[in-house]
Amino acid sequence: MQKLKVAVVGGGGRENAIVLKLKESKKIEKLYCIPGNAGISQIAECVPIGVMDFEKIGEFAINNKIDLVFVAPDDPLAKGLVDYLESLNIRAFGPNKSAARLEGSKIFSKNFMKKYGIPTATYETFDCYEKAEEYLKTADMPIVLKADGLALGKGVLICKDRDEALLGLKSLMIDGNYGKEAGSKIVVEEFLEGREVTLLTFCDGNTIIAMPSSQDHKRAFDGDKGLNTGGMGAFAPSPYFTNELEYEFFEKIAGPTLNGLKKEDITFKGVIYFGLMITKNGLKVIEYNARFGDPETQVILPLLKTDLLDVVNACIDGTLDSLDIEWKDGSALTVVIAEGGYPDKVIKGHRIEIGDLDGVTLYHAGTKFNEKGELVTNGGRVFTMTAVGKNIDDARKIVYSQIDKVKFESARYRKDIGLV
Repeated sequence: MQKLKVAVVGGGGRENAIVLKLKESKKIEKLYCIPGNAGISQIAECVPIGVMDFEKIGEFAINNKIDLVFVAPDDPLAKGLVDYLESLNIRAFGPNKSAARLEGSKIFSKNFMKKYGIPTATYETFDCYEKAEEYLKTADMPIVLKADGLALGKGVLICKDRDEALLGLKSLMIDGNYGKEAGSKIVVEEFLEGREVTLLTFCDGNTIIAMPSSQDHKRAFDGDKGLNTGGMGAFAPSPYFTNELEYEFFEKIAGPTLNGLKKEDITFKGVIYFGLMITKNGLKVIEYNARFGDPETQVILPLLKTDLLDVVNACIDGTLDSLDIEWKDGSALTVVIAEGGYPDKVIKGHRIEIGDLDGVTLYHAGTKFNEKGELVTNGGRVFTMTAVGKNIDDARKIVYSQIDKVKFESARYRKDIGLV
């Protein structure tokens, strides 16, 4: 059997987890990561090309005879990197530009859910600041504001009162704090009460297979305080996502989503992320993402027994229904180690020291080597530390027994991951 050359596009903790899981495959000869990070460089060859530089990515894939490109981040998916690679006859994993609209446009996804009867929060959409402002002056509070476009997972504002909502609206639509383009149109939706759960799923256009449920912690500080972030930690599976809820998910959400995509003539191949709320009126969809989540990937992939490459190929080839995907028993928990100013005032370049770690996997997210060859911080979320245990509490104890062995100036992490 000819072994394959595989390139993963991206450079964060999610990509570190993907590369590490692909590294287990006996069918892969060589792994690349574009652009990767300091930790990924220890297990794959990192290629200094930006994730949005489609031509250079295509050129690299052709020149190096890459057999498969795994596109992980949201921006290149939404802008059509998979379409571009396929136009060059390069095999690629991830949804095409049309399918990635499920995440790329909040307005598209909300209208899609409404059209196909998928339970979600009631909402209004606006492309005019003044009209949105008028609406907020009389709307029920609390309320949720969402930038229509991609905003690095941070374009969602939960506003507890009218003053906060009006300030949030200005931040999105006038100040452009989450990207001028992303915030030029917004969704204003009802605040859903309940417990959040994430269900990542593999999809080949005809079949959806769920991964173990998970829950991430979005707020910056303990007790779910502070700004929304890309995620400060996660655990899997969620004890709150029962067999009854899984049945409800496939009946009322996954099935209608797949049927709706087909009716819209959209073939989705890749990972659909369902952000869900368990409400007193049943499951509701908070959002779709069109790729693996971060940090959910860092707790899901350690539980996967089946060769990830086999799953990827089944998604691309439309053969998921004939693949038996196996998962390990037990639970996984991950905690993000962040730079002190994250998410709004990040300082890069802190020197990092890592002690002898026992029983955990340390995924690099925002790291690089400086000119002296020292490992330094290069982002807001610097690491995620993951453990697999008999249950969530067991995994939690393992992580927190090791986490202080990772040291850099202003390092911080939430101490309540898995407790709330």
